[in-house]
Amino acid sequence: MGRNKEFEEEAVLQKAMELFWKQGYEKTSMSDLVEYMGIHRKSLYDTFGDKHTLYLKAIDYYSISISERLKTLILQADTASEGIKSIFDIMIHGTNERPWGCFIVNAATELALWDKEVEEKIEAVFAQSEKLMGDLVRKGQESGEFSCSLSAEALGEILHCTLLGIRVYTRTSTSRDKLNHLADNFLQLLKIQNQ
Repeated sequence: MGRNKEFEEEAVLQKAMELFWKQGYEKTSMSDLVEYMGIHRKSLYDTFGDKHTLYLKAIDYYSISISERLKTLILQADTASEGIKSIFDIMIHGTNERPWGCFIVNAATELALWDKEVEEKIEAVFAQSEKLMGDLVRKGQESGEFSCSLSAEALGEILHCTLLGIRVYTRTSTSRDKLNHLADNFLQLLKIQNQ
C-alpha cells in the first residue's frame, strides 16, 4: 500500500511557481526546487515529473489564478472604465509583494522563442487575455463610455499590449507615478469620440 502524500499539491506547486517566477527557469535547479518546496526529490518527481513539466504546470497554475483575479475585478466594476482602472492598478501596484514582474511575461521573454510547449501556453494565455480585454472594451462601447472608432477586438489587443509593457516596467526603477499617468492617458484615449 502506498504512502499518503505528506504535502498539499497546490501549496507546493505555488511555491515552485514563486521560485521560477523569482529566479527564472534556467537559474532554478532541482535542488533549489526541493529545498524551496519543502518536499523530497522523489516526491517532486512522482507528483510533478521533471523540471520542465513542473514549469509548465506552474504556468498553468499562474494563468488560472490571474485569469480568475481579472474576471473578479471586471465583475465587481460598475463601469468598463472602473474595470480597466482596477486592472491597471493591480498591474502597477499589485507587484509590491512580488517585485518580479509578470510570470507569463518572464516566461515569454526567457523561453518562448526556443521552447515550443512554453510558447503554446503563452500564446493561449495572451489570446485569453486579449479576449477578456476586448470584452471589457465592448462593454464600454455598448454603454457609450468608449469610442467606437476601432473595434473592441483591436482595442483589446492594444490594451493587452499596454498592460504587458507596464508589467515589464514594474521590473525596472520606473516610477509608479509615470505608470499611473500612462494608465490615465490610455483611459482618456478610449473615451475620445469620433469627430
